[in-house]
Amino acid sequence: MKYDQGNPQELKDKFWKSLSHSPFVMLQLANDADSAAPMTAQLDKDANHAIWFFTMRDNRFAAMGAAAATFASKGHDVFARFDGTLVEETDRALLDQHWNNMVEAWYPGGKTDPNLLFLRMDLGDAAIWSGELGVFNTVKAALGLPVGNTIKGGYAETSL
Repeated sequence: MKYDQGNPQELKDKFWKSLSHSPFVMLQLANDADSAAPMTAQLDKDANHAIWFFTMRDNRFAAMGAAAATFASKGHDVFARFDGTLVEETDRALLDQHWNNMVEAWYPGGKTDPNLLFLRMDLGDAAIWSGELGVFNTVKAALGLPVGNTIKGGYAETSL
């Protein structure tokens, strides 16, 4: 598929909206290829420079440092790869803000569990792809007809 250069701000907005609807990424430490694992991103609508993750101090991600994440939206019309740095988030108010029943289901020791680790990923560069197949192109694809040059979307390399 050929991607046109997209408007970076429009693609970033689409990425953030898609991530808020399905906040699941594959996270990986830059120096540990075997660390790739699905994680739930905790988002703050007022902070587009960072995302947060809950994990345990005995998890590989506790090593922190350079990391990358990949994302595919629910509708498979937005894909992204982004880099950042994992650091421990020590702001208790932010931990309280992101704590919810879904988090508690994974961490039954609660917010005061000494093994709980709250990480912040300070975001860096990203590559974002967007492609909307549409009804007409879906039919063409099902018939084996070429659709590559008629898909609406774009691609941008940008910072988050």
